[in-house]
Amino acid sequence: MDSMTPTARPGLDFPGVGVGLAIMRDGRVLLCRRLKAPEAGYWSIPGGKVDHLETSLAAARREAEEETGLKIGTVEFLCHSEFIDTEDRHHWVSLIFVTRDAQGEPALTEPDKLSAIGWFDPDKLPEPISAFARDALAALK
Repeated sequence: MDSMTPTARPGLDFPGVGVGLAIMRDGRVLLCRRLKAPEAGYWSIPGGKVDHLETSLAAARREAEEETGLKIGTVEFLCHSEFIDTEDRHHWVSLIFVTRDAQGEPALTEPDKLSAIGWFDPDKLPEPISAFARDALAALK
């Protein structure tokens, strides 16, 4: 591409590949409140975009560690999720993983991306819940 050609953006100009990590501890799930689109203001599991030449598993671990400050141990594939918002033109296909092996206490390490973080009982979730978190929690039942 030359400097006059706009850069195509994953999730907006073509389907983006994302990841999410359901972090479980003592029967509760760790959720973060998003500040940015898609689903700004929604509670979600940690996650984000898969970088070029990065495996989805590595991306899930990296994103979760960056967003929570936790040290993530063993991770397993859980399910896939697809988010399409025709109004705002977002389209993400995400691989969702789960861990029950996270060391430390979560912290709000990316206040430019997330406004809150906390552990929640799957039967007493805050609202609204993101599509990715809903799919992850359904797969855990």
